[in-house]
Amino acid sequence: MNINLTMIGQAIAFFIFVVFCMKYVWPPIMAALQERQKKIADGLAASDRASRDLELAQEKSAQELREAKQQAAGLIEQANKRAAQIVEASKDDARKEGEKLIEQAKAEIEQERNQARDALRAEVAAIAVAGAEKILETSVDASKHNEMLEKLAAEL
Repeated sequence: MNINLTMIGQAIAFFIFVVFCMKYVWPPIMAALQERQKKIADGLAASDRASRDLELAQEKSAQELREAKQQAAGLIEQANKRAAQIVEASKDDARKEGEKLIEQAKAEIEQERNQARDALRAEVAAIAVAGAEKILETSVDASKHNEMLEKLAAEL
């Protein structure tokens, strides 16, 4: 055998092997590599989307937390205002009740004063009648005396 012929045979066999590999072996390997590359790219894209979604969720939760804090502060402020209003209303009610009690007490005092005045007037009239009877040694009619005292009180 000739070395050249062996080399040509080997070159032909190698060429057939390369054509066979390019036709039947290389496409499934390339498809598997492309599929794997696509999966990796999809995984990286999903990872980027997930990180963006996480950032958005964190921003949203921070915003909601701020809003909740503001709302809670508003509610607390509103409750404090309402409590102050209730306290002020209670003070006003207590003040009005105190004034009412004072007015009732003043009216009661005035009524008792008038009763005492009337009782004193009656006693003074009785004492005056008794004194006048002793002085005159005669009986004076009480109704005439009361009329005379009322006229005197009206003139004064």
